[in-house]
Amino acid sequence: MNYLGIDYEIKNVPVLDPGFIPFGVWAIEYLKGASHPIKVAVEREDGLVSVRESAIRGPEFAEANLRYVERLIKFELWSIGGFKVYLCGCDDIAQKLAAAYSPEGERHFDFEFVGDVYEKPLEVIAVDEAHFPAANESAKQIGGHMEGCRIGFDAGGSDRKVSAVIDGEPVYSEEVVWFPKITEDPEYHFNEIVTAFKTAASKMPRVDAIGVSSAGTFVGNSPMVASLFIKVPRERRDEVKSIYDRAGAEIGDVPLVVANDGDVTALAGYMSTGEGDILGIAMGTSEAVGYVNNDGNVLGWINELAFAPVDLSPNAMQDEWSTDFGVGCKYFSQDAVIKLAPAANIILDPALSPAEKLKVVQGLANNGDEAALDIYRSIGCYLAHTLVLYSMFYEIKTLLVLGRVASGDGGDLLISECNRVLAEEYPELAEQIKVTLPDEKMRRVGQSVAAASLPEL
Repeated sequence: MNYLGIDYEIKNVPVLDPGFIPFGVWAIEYLKGASHPIKVAVEREDGLVSVRESAIRGPEFAEANLRYVERLIKFELWSIGGFKVYLCGCDDIAQKLAAAYSPEGERHFDFEFVGDVYEKPLEVIAVDEAHFPAANESAKQIGGHMEGCRIGFDAGGSDRKVSAVIDGEPVYSEEVVWFPKITEDPEYHFNEIVTAFKTAASKMPRVDAIGVSSAGTFVGNSPMVASLFIKVPRERRDEVKSIYDRAGAEIGDVPLVVANDGDVTALAGYMSTGEGDILGIAMGTSEAVGYVNNDGNVLGWINELAFAPVDLSPNAMQDEWSTDFGVGCKYFSQDAVIKLAPAANIILDPALSPAEKLKVVQGLANNGDEAALDIYRSIGCYLAHTLVLYSMFYEIKTLLVLGRVASGDGGDLLISECNRVLAEEYPELAEQIKVTLPDEKMRRVGQSVAAASLPEL
């Protein structure tokens, strides 16, 4: 197979998406012929800088060079995060990308997202070797504190979960359906959160700390961008940024820590196994990702891989929110199931919600319908090839697959297909990475219980 003059090969093609071009696999072949060195640095808050050395090909591969560097920067912005990109060794490409990542450019969504998260404009600048910044990384401990009476809250898009936890043991847990993603008034979100906090508090003699696991990108405890609050008007953003701190104040003057739900998922895995280098992928409404390193620490990255590229195919599906093509949310979420259904000749009632459409396909898969099972085979194949890409950025020993997409017989097939393709095409990765669903021990730890461990007393 060939894309932009670069030959690449995959033996296992997603049965329902034969045009899939895995970015990581293609990039490896591209780099084999790349001899002109370049450097990329991404700066984020507190002077933190991530540096990557790479290379591009000669001028006869101009289109492939631009595609490679643009997708590389796109992946770094959505995995690491940052508001300033430094490019050394490819000034012409830097100039084109500065135009793309601008208010009027093709990547205007990325520009606006960065502005919302860091409250600074995104810049892509060309620099020489003398002005290229040095790396400055800082992993930090997250959670693992079990003593005392704690509230653990998990803010999901469809339901909110809360646990009352005493010395690491849950004494009460509940799940309540709520509708944060379609509600404009942030008072609704605030009242629901406070109600959950107060319910858990009523089950304990006192409250010593509150931990929150929430979808979104955070600076401190402030949700800077989060799909939970997507309908809240921009002029009421300040209410959203302070929502968890204000809710905690309703309980008392106790430590409160908010963390991205993906990182809390990875933390739960670390707490249940004692082993690190865990990448957690929750396949639900979207793709939520978190990571803890070998010491059980987070990297301080945003890990928003829902918007990071995985497929280079010119026919890849467009994400409606970010407007980009071939990004993770269309491959590792309920959207992937819905996207693949027509290719499997499964007709879904357009009046159904995405969650209801997923349930229809899951029901068919649980009954052994081969067309529905092909959907899960395809997602498992996507995942195996995408691990080539993810392992370029994360040291992975365990990949935990969670979320409603991974439940039932389809989820089991997804995992087995991923492991099969890894073993056949990437035996070194298959030896290195354990791809699995959460075991019973991790399910007992749970997201909200892991969240309760976030604050240090």
